[in-house]
Amino acid sequence: MTGRQLDSTIFVAGHRGMVGSAVVRRLGALGYEHILTATHAELDLTDQAAVRAYFAQHRISQVVLAAAKVGGIHANNTNPAEFIYQNLMIEANVVEAAHRSGVQQLLFLGSSCIYPRMATQPMCEDALLTGTLEPTNEPYAIAKIAGIKLCESFNRQYGRDYRSVMPTNLYGPHDNYHPENSHVIPALLRRFHEAVQANAAEVVIWGSGTPMREFLHVDDMAAASVYVMELDDATYRSHTQPMLSHINVGTGVDCTIRELAETVARVTGYTGRLVFDSSKPDGAPRKLMDVSRLHALGWQATIGLEGGLRDAYAWFCDQRGQHASPTAPFRRPRSA
Repeated sequence: MTGRQLDSTIFVAGHRGMVGSAVVRRLGALGYEHILTATHAELDLTDQAAVRAYFAQHRISQVVLAAAKVGGIHANNTNPAEFIYQNLMIEANVVEAAHRSGVQQLLFLGSSCIYPRMATQPMCEDALLTGTLEPTNEPYAIAKIAGIKLCESFNRQYGRDYRSVMPTNLYGPHDNYHPENSHVIPALLRRFHEAVQANAAEVVIWGSGTPMREFLHVDDMAAASVYVMELDDATYRSHTQPMLSHINVGTGVDCTIRELAETVARVTGYTGRLVFDSSKPDGAPRKLMDVSRLHALGWQATIGLEGGLRDAYAWFCDQRGQHASPTAPFRRPRSA
């Protein structure tokens, strides 16, 4: 990829999801003129024939592969077959169709769960495939690892420029607030919001509260993704290796789940008691990304956790037709 080509036709797969919609917003803010999207009804990404036909029909210059089946610990534990199958099919079909249609440039979005459960903290890119994965999301992680290697294999064999970025835990507008299948931040925002409405004396939180997690606002993720997408080939290659080409995206700062819950309580205005249910799974004890490679390439996150949570909570309330009154307003960073 060679700089900012505003007349490029960019297909954003998964544009209705949290990450894909943020990428579309970012591309639009930067002045990209031709952003191509397709709903699931228009294109089933698990259908190889349909994906090939779609790429044959459109003259696509670049692809951002943000489409994925995602969910929290409960969803991953309950539906492991769907998580590995659907994600493998999506990435295999899109990458292969892009190559078949002559698309030279593609950006694959993965996940920090690709790293071993007990990886040295913070997790460097070269920790990949060095140990056992976290059992609660192993199928999803295996699929994302396969996506990285799929991109690298097409690069090595065909000279493509298919890149991969691995975000830490994401949150923000268009997140999934399902009561059982959501990730930790939307789950907590919803739970605390409902506790405030019900004037509940306590809020029960899964796990011990001691695991540490890093959180990145999805607008920062979108900015980082486009930044990596726009890097010239020489710069990108100077910071990566052919078989270790992915780039971590995060803040480089983490907090305990207890600290997160306390911040969510503050953002939502909840003043009751926090109870941690240690009978529920904690997941990995710590997941912090080493983002030195991304920093060396010239990009750093700009949105702090509490400000980002206020933005996410305001969006959640807006979707419900309710009012959120954050004590400190969130300000989106200006487009660069």
